[in-house]
Amino acid sequence: MSANSPSSPTDQGAERHLPGHIAAALQRAGGATDSAGQSWDGRDLSGEGNPLHNFDNDNGLIDPALERALEDLKAGNGSEPLVHTALAHARVYIAVVAQLAEGGLGEHGFTEDKEADMALVTLTAPDGRTALPVFSSVENLQRWHGEARPVAVYAPRAALSAVSEEAQMLVLDPGTDFTFVLRRPGMWALAQQHDWVPSYLNDELAAVVEAQLSSESVLAAIHMAPGHGVGTRTSAGAAVPGGGPGPELRLEFLFHPGVEEAAARECVSRVHSRLAANQEFAENVDSLEIALKAAPVPGTEA
Repeated sequence: MSANSPSSPTDQGAERHLPGHIAAALQRAGGATDSAGQSWDGRDLSGEGNPLHNFDNDNGLIDPALERALEDLKAGNGSEPLVHTALAHARVYIAVVAQLAEGGLGEHGFTEDKEADMALVTLTAPDGRTALPVFSSVENLQRWHGEARPVAVYAPRAALSAVSEEAQMLVLDPGTDFTFVLRRPGMWALAQQHDWVPSYLNDELAAVVEAQLSSESVLAAIHMAPGHGVGTRTSAGAAVPGGGPGPELRLEFLFHPGVEEAAARECVSRVHSRLAANQEFAENVDSLEIALKAAPVPGTEA
């Protein structure tokens, strides 16, 4: 059985108000004056230290290190943490759309306002969770939404925006050959610029899980493994060992011989409740699936 298993994000969009740092940058971009009303004429805006010009020479292409990390993952030589590390230093694009006040719904389903405004585009997963789409290149964004405006940000800033929007996932390059989903714990770590170890590789979480055995006499062991939703596929159907929306962590409960199913399920319920109440476990596990197995009777092993 499984619990809290998320589904893949869809292209159903919804808009939210822009985070302040993005809204401020947009307001100052492209006009004849700055936000204080001072003319841009005669002012040198290039050079080191200008926060609005981190991407002066941006060519709109994917960050090379991020491209290598994604290609290695698809080839089976990489990992989700290595993609996360590449994202920590990569420029990505978020999608914003113009909207007008009190105009009802537009042809693409976005609420229109009378006054010109910019809205951050988010996705809604089939399970109702919110996800923020980000794009590795301008081409990928424009192919996904031809009317969206690309805003270049460092990926950790995009993750911060996702957190402020109460999004649970960061979705890299939806609608392309390969979409990589950064689940909530990885997204939170990116926003805080921390390294990320997926729950299925986390030794500290393994110790938390192992500690449950002392309270349950019917349990022989609990094994941790990647959930079936960790992997995903390219648009051509090739399997990729990472980048899926979940379930992220698989717990296999191994029971002593002779334990009845009702007793086993009661045990699982107690363990699940204790793990859900554990802050470290709750913060580092995005989604969980559970399997119940009986230990082989001694002398019957193959």
